[in-house]
Amino acid sequence: MRFKGSSHYVATPDLQLAVNAAITLERPLLIKGEPGTGKTMLAEEVAAALEMPLLQWHIKSTTKAQHGLYEYDAVSRLRDSQLGEARVADIANYIIKGALWDAFESDKPCVVLIDEIDKADIEFPNDLLRELDRMEFYCYETRQLIQARHRPLFIITSNNEKELPDAFLRRCFFHYIAFPDRETMSKIVGVHFPNLPENMMREALEVFYDLRQINGFKKKPSTSELIDWLKLLRAEGVAPDSLAASGKRADVPPLFGALLKNEQDVEMLNRIVHTNRQRA
Repeated sequence: MRFKGSSHYVATPDLQLAVNAAITLERPLLIKGEPGTGKTMLAEEVAAALEMPLLQWHIKSTTKAQHGLYEYDAVSRLRDSQLGEARVADIANYIIKGALWDAFESDKPCVVLIDEIDKADIEFPNDLLRELDRMEFYCYETRQLIQARHRPLFIITSNNEKELPDAFLRRCFFHYIAFPDRETMSKIVGVHFPNLPENMMREALEVFYDLRQINGFKKKPSTSELIDWLKLLRAEGVAPDSLAASGKRADVPPLFGALLKNEQDVEMLNRIVHTNRQRA
């Protein structure tokens, strides 16, 4: 299995190398990068390109490692016992399988996305070490040893909100998705808007990268926000010429709400535009 990117996802050579290295080493691929750089989409595209099933496990602050294995629904069993349901006799009827259980039982190798692992408690990654190493776990309620039929490809994303344990990091192949340069970004935009006029592409990227260069922004616009902005510009029929002043910070970009996400950044941009107009 070799990942070479896809028609829907622009993967740099370094990123392709990282995916293929994780496959060869049979280790989880840990992906970090700015929000909106396509970390989650990578798992979807790898699964599609390699024709593998995709199982997604989106992590929240309350998520525990056990949730990825299975959960025992004791409340439902108690309710059914009160109603005299026959299914109460088999405890397996109340085992809710998690993403890892489904992956281990899959008839073919699959991709497992563990999305935003840094949202969970600091002990969450360490609680998965045994399962990721041995590709097995024990279900105490049914007294079953669940072993992987095929080793899944784990793609784990992190926004770097907190440090991950060293023991967990040692078991992963790591890759940081650097923010795309203009050439790569042009290819990404071209995937989403294949018929975008060249002058619209040029002016929009000028505005976008100019905003990212402003020091002091709490949230710099990301790739996903650029795509949303371009979609709005096309829908509203905004002419490329109207973006020229924005790229020189002489005017606020049209539909800037797709690019800037908090009032402090909007206020800072307005001050910069006001200052530049006074100097002109």
